[in-house]
Order: sequence, then structure tokens, then C-alpha cells
Amino acid sequence: MQDLIDRLDPADMFGAVRAFPDHVREGWTRAADFIAAHRAADLRQVVIVGMGGSAIGGDLVRTYCRDTSPVPISVVRDYTLPASVGEGTLVIASSYSGGTEETLSAFDAARERGADIYVITSGGELQDRAERDGLPHVVIPGGLQPRAALGYSLGALLRMANKLGLCDVSDAEYTEALDVVDAGAAEYADTDGNEALDLARALEGTIPVVYTGPGLMQAVGVRWMNQIHENAKQLAFGNVFAELNHNEVMGWESAPDDLRGRLHVLVLRDAADHPQIQRRMDVTRDLLAGDAAGWTEISSRGESKLARMLSMIQHGDFVSYYLAMLVGVDPTPVETIQQLKRTLAEA
Repeated sequence: MQDLIDRLDPADMFGAVRAFPDHVREGWTRAADFIAAHRAADLRQVVIVGMGGSAIGGDLVRTYCRDTSPVPISVVRDYTLPASVGEGTLVIASSYSGGTEETLSAFDAARERGADIYVITSGGELQDRAERDGLPHVVIPGGLQPRAALGYSLGALLRMANKLGLCDVSDAEYTEALDVVDAGAAEYADTDGNEALDLARALEGTIPVVYTGPGLMQAVGVRWMNQIHENAKQLAFGNVFAELNHNEVMGWESAPDDLRGRLHVLVLRDAADHPQIQRRMDVTRDLLAGDAAGWTEISSRGESKLARMLSMIQHGDFVSYYLAMLVGVDPTPVETIQQLKRTLAEA
């Protein structure tokens, strides 16, 4: 494996994946001096706007805060904002580059409607606008692909949410979570063999299908799919229990055998999954696993909610990286995305 890394990864995506725990710490630290001008209980809603690697941090915080936030939290991946956004809404604009056109458009819309705005970015136009308008903002380190900087943006956004009163991350929970992913980084970086590398080998030549429960792992499942898309340049799909039991399971019934035989189902399981969701996972496996190329269940690690979330993110990042090595692609470039952006800019 090391020879593949040396040959296929000149930009050192491996180093960025390994450094995920350090990135979370740095993002958390960068937000230490952030002073929230509001408390969640005084707001009508919180809307996080962003795209791609910047938006997934919002989804993760949304699901993490789901059981504690006194107000709704939503994530908008769009040029425009819902009609409900206005006074009493806090908009958190997250763009790693600071130049994401959808996020800048939504930022302008939020200003026009009188919403309060906080910003997370590494620089660019978004930082310029935040400084120009005197808006609270957190600046995180730049220089990475946005997806590789998730730890920075997630750490900063999570601490921001903590200060707002959307969630309550205790010192003990934070410490345990970072201990878990520190251990995971050492384990998964062993290129002689580890659980993430074994799973990547099992996925080679298949189409991953990521299933999760509707709670903490739902956004993590999206992260797994997106990392497989961008790092390994492979298709991946997914869905959520129990919804998939009301529709998608029927798609397996008459799908071509050669298609079903290429699907490898990944079930991301969490200790806090509702008992009936756990039962649905078991029954669905019994019904469908025989038709799939593979069926692998992965359990989150750690005791706290934050540890379980971060550990599963980390596992998926390493899986996607090793899959890139096995299929022979450089995980860093995203040329099709860049070409799309260039074409849009020319138009």
C-alpha cells in the first residue's frame, strides 16, 4: 500500500486524513474567542448556508444538536434562502475558500432581509464581507481541499453552536472524542493492514450503498458517500432507515441481477439508534444481503455522542482514501468540478 501512496498521492491527502483530530482541535481553538451576540432561545431559527465540504459540517452539527437545540436548525445548499429567513433568524455562512458563489449569494440575501449573520471561512470574499460589515466570524486555516478541511470547519462550528446554546459539549465529552479519533488515526494509518483498508478492498469493483438511521449517523452517511465520490472518483448511493423500508427495498426485488450483484451495502450503526431502527436494520439485512455483492455493518466507537460521530467520519475518510489507492487515482484533484466552475464563470 505504501508504494501506491507514494505514487498516487503527491499532494498528501493521506496526511490531511490522518490529521483530522488535529484539525478538529484547531477549529475548536480558533472559535475560543468567538463571542456569540445571541442565545439560541432568543432566535426563531438557525440556518447554515454552504456547499460541498463546507456544508457537511452544518449537517453534522444539525444532527448532533437535534435533541438539544431549542430552535430549528436547517442547512441550505442554494443561491436563495427560504421565505422564513429574516429578522430573528441567525444565518451562519460557511465557505472554506470564501469564494463559493452560492454561499455569497445567500449571504447577500440574508443581509437584505435583516437576518443576523456569522461567518466561518479561511479567507476570500466572504471574510472581506464579514470584516467590512463588522460581522462575527471565525477564520480557519486555508490551503486544503474543502473536504479535507472538515475538521477545521466542524470544530469551529461546533464550538459556535455550543456558545449559542444549541448544544452542550462538555469538557469530558470533547476530551473523550479526541482521544478516540487520535487512536483511530494511528490505527487506520498503518498501511500494513487495518479495518478501513480491509473494507476498501471489499468495496473495490462494487457500488457502495450507505444506509444509516435517521439520527446521529444520517449526516455521517452523506459524508461517506461524498468522500467516495471525490477521493476515489467512484459512484456511491445511500438512504435512511426507516424510510427506505417504505420504498427502496422494493427496488431490489426486480432490479437486474448484474446490478444487485455489484451493490455493496454499508450500514453505519450507532448505539443510540432507536431499538426499532436496529430491528429494521437486522430484518432488512436478512431480506436483501443474499442479493448484494456484500453487506458490511460498521459500529461507531466511543461512549459520547461526539466520539461516536467523529469516529465514524474518520473511518469513512480512511476507507475512501484507501479505495482511491486501490483503483489507482489521485485522491486530491476534482477536475470535473473545476471544469464545471470554469465553464459557469465563462458564461
